[in-house]
Amino acid sequence: MKGIELSKRYYLEHGAPMIHSLFPEFEPLIAVGLTGSGSECFGFDDSISRDHDFEPAFCLFLPEEALVDRRTEFALEIAYSRLPKVFLGFKRTNIDPVGGKRHGVMRISDYFEGKIGSCDGRLALRDWFNIPEPCLAEATNGEIFRDDFGRLTSIRQRIAHYPEDVRLKKIAGNLVMMGQAGQYNYPRCMQRGDTASAQLSCIEFVKAALNVIFLLGRVYAPYYKWVFRALSTLPILSELGEPLEWLISSPNTAESAQEKQNTIELVCSGICTELRRQGLTNNQTSGAEAQAYTVNDRIADISIRNLHILYAV
Repeated sequence: MKGIELSKRYYLEHGAPMIHSLFPEFEPLIAVGLTGSGSECFGFDDSISRDHDFEPAFCLFLPEEALVDRRTEFALEIAYSRLPKVFLGFKRTNIDPVGGKRHGVMRISDYFEGKIGSCDGRLALRDWFNIPEPCLAEATNGEIFRDDFGRLTSIRQRIAHYPEDVRLKKIAGNLVMMGQAGQYNYPRCMQRGDTASAQLSCIEFVKAALNVIFLLGRVYAPYYKWVFRALSTLPILSELGEPLEWLISSPNTAESAQEKQNTIELVCSGICTELRRQGLTNNQTSGAEAQAYTVNDRIADISIRNLHILYAV
């Protein structure tokens, strides 16, 4: 059973009745769901990931103190801690009367302040560049089971995607990295017989290509250990997962060098085709660096456009 399903069933069978019976006047103000850190919040959990932080649990999100006071918050924490400790064969862990690190009672403002540095999701354009992308992924992942008041959902919707100028700046910078690392530096390293640097070039190329693919798909890239798993679920360019994986898992030999260069060009060609499909470039080349400046020129905000091309990398 996936963590989100376990969480939802636990909430519906035990959490919802508890809230309804003990806190009826606050029921419309309490948002409930499973979101944040952990593979289960992305739907990527498996038997291996159950060795830590996997339990029947959910998050209860409260609005500001003017609507739900501290005394009620504490009472809700106690009530949550007293819910059944075993559910469908799974045991609760780290039960704490004052909530938990990933589950339990929390303020909406505190949650988003911790994830993105803003209590309500209102960010200046340049603020977006300072937030690690996995944090944005964690702030918007999972499933919200109930949010009658709508505060939590409205913030998640506000930060669901990068503003377009930020997206373009990030795409442009990562295209430069793709061109430099993959199309330029990899073959030069191999010509010198420097296979270690050649492999580093492949790694940098793959990291930049993955960043571009997620940006083109308008999906936040999660923590690196889940990025290939997440790539397989994207609506575009998921077919590039296999060649990208091969680039960083295969040896660098004189025999494989040309095949790797061909694979790098294949990835660049696929990404450039998608750039053109989205109307981000009319450049017909497959040179990633050349495409970067075309994309950068489409940034509307002149102050963002004139930042160094690698500012967002």
